[in-house]
Amino acid sequence: MFGLYITHPQVRIDPDVPVPKWGLSDVGRERAMAAALLPWVKKLGRIVSSDETKAIETAEILARAAGIPIEIDERGHENDRSATGFLPPPEFEKAADWFFAHPGESFQGWERAVDAQSRIVSVIEAALADHDPTIPIAFIGHGGVGTLLRCHLGGMPIARSQDQTGGGGGNLYAFRLEDRKLLTGWVPMESWQGL
Repeated sequence: MFGLYITHPQVRIDPDVPVPKWGLSDVGRERAMAAALLPWVKKLGRIVSSDETKAIETAEILARAAGIPIEIDERGHENDRSATGFLPPPEFEKAADWFFAHPGESFQGWERAVDAQSRIVSVIEAALADHDPTIPIAFIGHGGVGTLLRCHLGGMPIARSQDQTGGGGGNLYAFRLEDRKLLTGWVPMESWQGL
């Protein structure tokens, strides 16, 4: 059976609000609601979300459609970038490039990629330790740590080339629960037809 890692879709960017407290934009909410109509959502037996607002909002939309509650794991947050605070998009993209290119080093006080990867892998493994592998599960989180998890699951070195495309998030990939083998590449959440 499959597990999914789903990144929250587009957010309301507000430099005056801490990034973890940003919520979904109208576009992001519409995309999550479109995904919630798809058959794969009703197959989910468990949803585990990051504790960031945008992830929780995404998880709640999917959970309502699946008829299940959400679980929150505060360790599932995005890589810690609080040392620099909000960076305008062009500066953020440069910083993210550096973050992935130098996984063992910290970009101006950010959490190192190797540490963020270890953390997100431990979140997934802890949730799956007592999970019935015949029940589909979705993890709702973020692009950076989602990419780091994808690199781990695929046995690949940390690289931004494994990052989701399209900008704005709202993508997913599937992996097999029995052996954690990747089953798909990144797919827009409202386009995936399931396995």
